[in-house]
Amino acid sequence: MDEPWQQLALQELQLKRQELESEISSLESRRLQLQKEIDSHFVGQADGLSRRVKGFQEYLNGALQELAQSAEQLQLVPETLKVQPSPLDQLASSGAAAPTEAAPSVASGLFSNEAELIGERLGRYRDSPDFYAEPWQLRRSLDDAAVAVLQTWFLEQGGRGAQPSGGSRSRNVLVTSAAISLLGELYGDRFQTLVLAGQPERLGEWRRGLQDCLGLTREDFGPNSGVVLFERSDALVERADRLEERGELPFIVVDAAELSVEIPILQFPLWLVFAADAQELAYEEDLL
Repeated sequence: MDEPWQQLALQELQLKRQELESEISSLESRRLQLQKEIDSHFVGQADGLSRRVKGFQEYLNGALQELAQSAEQLQLVPETLKVQPSPLDQLASSGAAAPTEAAPSVASGLFSNEAELIGERLGRYRDSPDFYAEPWQLRRSLDDAAVAVLQTWFLEQGGRGAQPSGGSRSRNVLVTSAAISLLGELYGDRFQTLVLAGQPERLGEWRRGLQDCLGLTREDFGPNSGVVLFERSDALVERADRLEERGELPFIVVDAAELSVEIPILQFPLWLVFAADAQELAYEEDLL
């Protein structure tokens, strides 16, 4: 007869497997939705975006297979029970209130309760931009394509998904800046933006672009500031874990030049991946 701690360890493992299966199912639904969108709106980018989104599911499927193999070979010891759920997961399971009043974990669901605010702000960013806004508020105008991307990301993907690149890093920085501005209204200073771009030159473009779009200074970039820039995904994931341990929310942004996305990034409540088409990727390679 299994010891109680053995049964508990198996239950933990089964729960993680169920979570991965749920994530795969959710990602497959998003892939189908994105496929429909690119067929009608992003014909020129369809091949590149489809490959990126399909890659996400392949990564998750691989992780599920590894988990199943681990379950078969697992040697249960008491230490395996020392699994601490993240603060965001604990808050989500307790049934948090609306995003404006609850802990940041509610961002893992839809922003349906904030649809009116999001629509109003995006319309203002497009039609009546404030070029002298306070720091961390968008100071540039959005075009219709950028508004459509943000509406999909916020209201249909619930703040977790890939979106087609705007064709240049500056356009993607503008979209990200609008997202940061809106998230700031929803969560105040309870979140930190983590940008992954694998080359110093690319990170430099992100820093300068965010400074311009949001009225930031160099002091706003760093471990204890609002934006942190990363060349390596493992360092980014480590930082995101520490934020969750403190009950804060990481907002992860992945540059369009990144050819793959590590599985651990997909576990966090907020992430925006820009998917470049073949022409944009070829251009980035030529710059190296």
